[in-house]
Amino acid sequence: MANFGNMYGPKFTFLGIGECDLDDPKTYQGADVIIIGAPIDSGTSHRSGAKFGPQAIRGGDYLPHDGERPHMALRTDGLKDLKVLDAGDLLMPGGDLKKSLEMLAVATEKISRAGIIPVILGGDHSIASADVAGIAAHRGLGKISMIHFDAHADTGDSQFGALEGHGTPMRRLIESGAVRGDKFLQLGLRGYWPGDQTLKWMRDQGMRSYEMTEIHHRGLNVVLDESFATLTDQCDGVFLSVDIDVVDPGMAPGTGTPEPGGMTSRELLEAVRRICLELPVVGIDVVEVAPAFDSADITAILANRVVLEALSAIAKRKSGKPYSPTQNLLDR
Repeated sequence: MANFGNMYGPKFTFLGIGECDLDDPKTYQGADVIIIGAPIDSGTSHRSGAKFGPQAIRGGDYLPHDGERPHMALRTDGLKDLKVLDAGDLLMPGGDLKKSLEMLAVATEKISRAGIIPVILGGDHSIASADVAGIAAHRGLGKISMIHFDAHADTGDSQFGALEGHGTPMRRLIESGAVRGDKFLQLGLRGYWPGDQTLKWMRDQGMRSYEMTEIHHRGLNVVLDESFATLTDQCDGVFLSVDIDVVDPGMAPGTGTPEPGGMTSRELLEAVRRICLELPVVGIDVVEVAPAFDSADITAILANRVVLEALSAIAKRKSGKPYSPTQNLLDR
């Protein structure tokens, strides 16, 4: 199922963690989290290159790869306090998007059924239609809520005549029943797409989408508070999907469809921390990192830190120890 290491480039794991083989359950027995790469970008509509994202995210760091990353604020080490393994990249055929997505759904269902949280490194955002579907196949249709950070809604009916693509995954998830429309929240939308017909469809599904201007005027924490109440109502778990283009391209230029006016990297990291601290997260994907368009690796480093922030917060939640963002750092 998987080719350990990177499908493209040299073999190494996320920040030097141990490896596992999805075809051999003994290699991931007792794991809390499995990281897996989904190196596909045949679902892109503009600049391709996100298939190289998993490798860039794994290596987006400046500290020694000794498997230790103590979080200064949370006082936990997601790579030590959790058992986190890297299953490498799925061998995704670049010319067959549908088959690639089917492979990913099988992988995330297997990980979920083992009681483990899958963290998927993309790849373009078409993978969300599969990684969430795989978890829903285990947990039950409509039992997972979703919080989606993105500049774009990704709710198109089709993309260049195809049902699969990075502009359509959220519609596919709702149409399939994997995620209920009224338990599907989007943060960071902006720009010039989609049009009225798609927005009407989204409204009819009961979706809630927070455009960047609303987040700016109301405040991110207020929006998160409101979102959390919806995400935890009548659902057993939450899937977090992060398209790196939710961040302003001045801070994350390495992506295929950059849209000015986005979140800051700090806002995204703090939101991810809160989500993974306060909600029962059952899966995460980080997508649309296209290294060829990056500058000084800042997009890859940010995506790496999104994953590490999530792991650290999940470890803190598991510990049951209190955390206050306003407490003196030295007194925590």
